[in-house]
Amino acid sequence: MLKKANGQIVFPPDSSEQAPKVLIENGRVIDPVNGIDGIKRVALSGGKIHAISDEIPEGFVAERTIDASGKWVVPGLMDIHVHLREPGREDRETIQTGTNAACAGGFTSVACMPNTSPVLDEESKIRYVVQRGESCPCRIYPIGSITKGLLGEELSPFGEMVRAGARGFSDDGKSVYNSKLMRNALNYVKSFNVPIISHCEDADLVAGAHMNESAVSTRLGLRGMPSVSEEIIVARDTMLAEYTGARVHIAHVSTAGSVRIVRDAKKRGVKVTCETCPHYFIFTDEALGNYDTHKKMNPPLRSEADRQAIIEGLADGTIDVIATDHAPHVSEDKKDVEFEAAAFGVIGLETSIGCVLTHLVHKDILSPTDMVQKMAVAPNRILETSGGSLSKGADADVTIVDPKAEWTVDPDAFYSKAENTAFAGHRLQGFAACTILGGKIVFERK
Repeated sequence: MLKKANGQIVFPPDSSEQAPKVLIENGRVIDPVNGIDGIKRVALSGGKIHAISDEIPEGFVAERTIDASGKWVVPGLMDIHVHLREPGREDRETIQTGTNAACAGGFTSVACMPNTSPVLDEESKIRYVVQRGESCPCRIYPIGSITKGLLGEELSPFGEMVRAGARGFSDDGKSVYNSKLMRNALNYVKSFNVPIISHCEDADLVAGAHMNESAVSTRLGLRGMPSVSEEIIVARDTMLAEYTGARVHIAHVSTAGSVRIVRDAKKRGVKVTCETCPHYFIFTDEALGNYDTHKKMNPPLRSEADRQAIIEGLADGTIDVIATDHAPHVSEDKKDVEFEAAAFGVIGLETSIGCVLTHLVHKDILSPTDMVQKMAVAPNRILETSGGSLSKGADADVTIVDPKAEWTVDPDAFYSKAENTAFAGHRLQGFAACTILGGKIVFERK
């Protein structure tokens, strides 16, 4: 067992052992797929959901009973956008440490981005990630690169990567500059029923920039990234999706204009989905007034008007998914350098539930069902995976959430290798109390 101050991870889960019969009692079961929201018993057997019922199922004898009084029992959460850094930058994070952080944050599955070293742009590299994930306390769904080497010049071999386990394609960290190439990628991907995940950024408009273009950037003397640099590519890629009939998922939406473009495209029936991250509905660029490198990310923190638009987009369903864009870095790339030299990116796997509960659910912006929809149901639906519900016979991937527990974010207690969180010292309400993967308890909060 790997122990820290906030709990313990039982890892690696022993695949040779049969998952025990587990009975979860007294919890509020929230399963949007099956229209369940109420106090129920959840029985797990053989690594599958055995039953959800008011009474103990007839003949069911539990080997382990969990009292979930005051807690929520929900389908295992999925983070559709993480960076595990392996292969190539294991000093920042590894597949093992990243999935440890994920299960401590209540996630039973993650989708990892391809901007590793080497890039995940062929079958063997996808297989490497899949195999490395087999002994981890969280399911891993690799995302392959759209273009070879992320160079934006030649499409990667989508077919062989899908056969190896890729669940989508992205050049995350870069936008596909060539519109013809992006059109070809969208046409190509239709054969495999997986999405293109688009990092939307006009490279020419953001060259040399470090934060949002605003009065704040002027005051701080930093070159800014205009919001239109994101919106131009959001518009282009939704239009290409409309033209080709393919599916596109817009990553880390940060501006009011992007929300408006996606909302309008959905009204026209375009196959577009999108995500945002907690830092975009909590902070604005004013948080950079002291040159805090732990709040430097790409896309950057935007204006208050943008933040409010993100919240509105979450509330009205325009924004389908809450992801983290978990981006680990070593201290010398973040904390120990000046703002302009600092790397972009923040971690978020272990703070996501607390941020969503504190800033959205407890403020009645989202309902508990909405939260589960955006953190479990929609991510699995977009990547066409089998999770996201507590249906009888489904894999017993379950997250037990304590929505009322108060805690202070302490990076020293993280399971991630990295400490570059934007939320250090923040007081949050709510966390994952227990994470169950395939019927096996992989994390328990002390």
